[in-house]
Amino acid sequence: MQFVQIALFILLSGVSFFLFYKQAKMIYDNIMLGRKQQVHNDPAWGFKQMLLIAFGQKKMFKITSAALLHLVIYVSFCITQIELVEVFLDGILGTHRIVYHFFESVNSYFLMGLYYLAINMIEVLSLLTFFVTIAFLWRRNMLKLPRFNKPEMLGWPKKDANLILIFELTLITFIFSMNIADRALQLQGTNDHYPLMSGGGFLLSGAVAPLFKNLPEAVLLVWERLGWWGHIIMVFVFLNYLPKSKHLHIILAFPNTYFSRPEPKGEITNMPEIMNEVKSMFDDSFVAPEVEGEIKFGAKDVRDLTWKNLLDAYTCTECGRCTKACPANQTGKKLSPRKIMMDTRDRIEEVGKGIREHGPEFADNKTLLGDYITKEELLACTTCNACVEECPVNINPLNIIIELRRNLIMEAADSPAEWNNIFTNLENNQAPWQFSPEDRLNWVEDIK
Repeated sequence: MQFVQIALFILLSGVSFFLFYKQAKMIYDNIMLGRKQQVHNDPAWGFKQMLLIAFGQKKMFKITSAALLHLVIYVSFCITQIELVEVFLDGILGTHRIVYHFFESVNSYFLMGLYYLAINMIEVLSLLTFFVTIAFLWRRNMLKLPRFNKPEMLGWPKKDANLILIFELTLITFIFSMNIADRALQLQGTNDHYPLMSGGGFLLSGAVAPLFKNLPEAVLLVWERLGWWGHIIMVFVFLNYLPKSKHLHIILAFPNTYFSRPEPKGEITNMPEIMNEVKSMFDDSFVAPEVEGEIKFGAKDVRDLTWKNLLDAYTCTECGRCTKACPANQTGKKLSPRKIMMDTRDRIEEVGKGIREHGPEFADNKTLLGDYITKEELLACTTCNACVEECPVNINPLNIIIELRRNLIMEAADSPAEWNNIFTNLENNQAPWQFSPEDRLNWVEDIK
């Protein structure tokens, strides 16, 4: 029987990790469909951003209540990985709490103390996470906070958020089932596989276990095994659900913050072709480098964006802080920075699937600009950078908006008449105003 469990565990683990690898590889390939982009060459700065923002949750605390709730789940997720190591070892070796019994065999009170500290922190945090998860479900479905009920959040995004919370509740239930039954079997003292833990073991489960110690041993064994297998199966379900979910940010937040831009948020990257043209106007000796292939201005579809733009899209947590801070959205305009990121992710998924099925020349006569994101949304943006400032994981929706708007104006020549007047004045007068540069200081005469 033990051999069957070991074989089943190894098979289940292998299939789960293989399926996760396949999905992760598809996401990586999709991101790499974007244009090349030079990122900073300062690893120390990148790691600092990653530690402060992704690991340290620095920007989350702009909304304190939500940050504290999220922190409980985040810390619990990190700490429970310690117990997961023991679960995997037990699954592969057919043992039971191998780490504890190893520490016990070497008679190390220090290591056993660390073990008790870890499993009891896991229990306390798991219980807190249980209540926090219910609070999150309440906030999303009963309180109906505006940022969770925007048009882009209807349908799958809402189901996705609820599903992951239900997964968490299920996982926590299995953890406590496993621990309670385990402790009850220890208290019975009749099964050599479940010897009494000398330090008392579980803080919370140990307090409940005496209520069940008189149940038949067979019942407790089935209960403990159901908890153990349910726990690991939920881990594998979660692992393979991540690539399909906004909760992929658990992984991608780290590289995304590492590759953040060190430049000031308000600094907009110039287009080399335009910059070279301007340089040649001011310097007759300047020779612009030759450009291979067709010159494109801005982005019309996802393959015109950079790989970092696409990494941003996959990292989006759909928390809505960007949209909540957006002044255009606040005044009732159609623009939602969160929708920009969600649309970009949906489109790259569609393009990536088409390329895998039909080859690199895949074309479906659809584009990100027009079929997903409208002109009305792009023109509503004030480029204020509020969305960039608010994002907890340093996503930059504004960069995608600017690239799409550049294509709209410079390739499609589709811009409002008021904007065209400004462009003309900039070209002719080097300023937005409709008068000659020589007259720029005439206003001084009026105050003499």
